[in-house]
Amino acid sequence: MNALPSSNESQVVVGLMSGTSLDGISAAVVRFEELDSRINATLLSLGQRAYTETERARIEHAMQRGTAQEYCRLSVDMGGWLADAANAALAQTNVARADVAAIASHGHTIWHEPGHSTWQLGDAATIAERTGCTVVSDFRARDVAAGGQGAPLVPMADVTLFSAPNDWRALQNIGGIGNVTVVPPLGAPDALTGVRAFDTGPGVVVIDGVTRTLFPELPFDIDGKHALAGHAIDRIVDERLQHLYFWVEPPKSTGRELYTPAFIASFIAQCQALGASADDIIATAVSFTARSIASQYQRFLPEPIADIVISGGGARNPALVKALTAALAPLTVRQFSDIFFDGEAKEAVAFALLGYLHLNHRAGNVPRATGARGSRQLGVLTPA
Repeated sequence: MNALPSSNESQVVVGLMSGTSLDGISAAVVRFEELDSRINATLLSLGQRAYTETERARIEHAMQRGTAQEYCRLSVDMGGWLADAANAALAQTNVARADVAAIASHGHTIWHEPGHSTWQLGDAATIAERTGCTVVSDFRARDVAAGGQGAPLVPMADVTLFSAPNDWRALQNIGGIGNVTVVPPLGAPDALTGVRAFDTGPGVVVIDGVTRTLFPELPFDIDGKHALAGHAIDRIVDERLQHLYFWVEPPKSTGRELYTPAFIASFIAQCQALGASADDIIATAVSFTARSIASQYQRFLPEPIADIVISGGGARNPALVKALTAALAPLTVRQFSDIFFDGEAKEAVAFALLGYLHLNHRAGNVPRATGARGSRQLGVLTPA
C-alpha cells in the first residue's frame, strides 16, 4: 500500500481529467511541495489518451440514455482507460510507483444536476488495481451534498497556483464548457474569499457539435479553418444569448445537459433557415461562444482584471481566440502556456491538487465559487 506522506514532504500525485469536449483523457504527473506557506506544483509529465470513435459514441450515448448494464460496463471500462492514461504518463518519468501518493481521478461526468446530484464514471477500484496506486475520486459529490453546485472545482488551483504577482487575473478555461475564475493578486489577505468563479456557458461543445454534424469526417474544426472561412449570423447569436442561463447570477454551472444533440440540431436548422453555409454555421457557433463568455464578464465580474489567461481545447482554435479577443477588448488575452506550462495539463493539474489536499485533510472547494455551505474535504479514497 502506498504511504501517505506528511504535509511537510513533497508528494507526487497523478491528476486525471476527462472533460466535456470528449477529446480524451489528460494525465498530469505533478510534484507538490510547500514553501513559505505556499504550495508549489512542478509538472513532471503530461500524457493524453484520445478516445476512439467507438469510445466517444459510448460516452455520448450514456449521457442521453442507457441501461444499468451499459452504465456499469462503461464505468469499469472508463476506469481502465483512466488507468492506461496514468500508467503512460508515469512511464515518462523516473517516479517509482511506491513514491506516488495517489492518483486523483475526476472521471467523466455523465450527469450533472446542480442542487441535487452529480455523477462521474470511472471505477476507482479498477484504476487502483491496474496502477497499483491509491486513488482519490468522486470530487464533486461532497460539494453538492453541502448545497453547492459541485462546480467549478478548478478555482482552488487557480488561486493557489496561478494568481498574478500584483494584479487581479481572470483564468478562462475553454473546454467543452467554459468556466472562469477571477483571483486576487498573489498573497492577498483572505484570497479565497475574494475568488469569483462560475461556468460561463459553452466552450467548444457547440462548435464541435455543429462541426461533427456538418463534416462527419472531422473530430473538430481543425485550426478554425471553417469558421475563419465563414461569416457569423449576429441575429442568431443575439437570440441565443437571451437564454436564461446567461442572466442568472453566479454561483452557477452547466454542461452537456443543456447543450444536447437536440440543441445542436436546432442551432444548425436555425442557421440554415437563413441560408447559411456550413462554414457560416461554424462561424456563428464560434461567435456565440466568444460573445457568451464576454457577456458574463460584462455582467458579473466587477473586479479590476488586468489580464485574461485562456486554456483548454478552445484556446488552440485560432478562430475562437480571434473572436474572444475582439469580444473582450480592451482587456489583454494571454495563453496559459505562455506563462506557466502546457495549457492542456491545467485541469489535470487542478485535480492533482485536489487529490493532494484530500491526502492532507484539507478543503478542496471554494464556497464562494460553488455556493456550498462551507469548506469541505473533497473526494473518496480507494487504497492501493
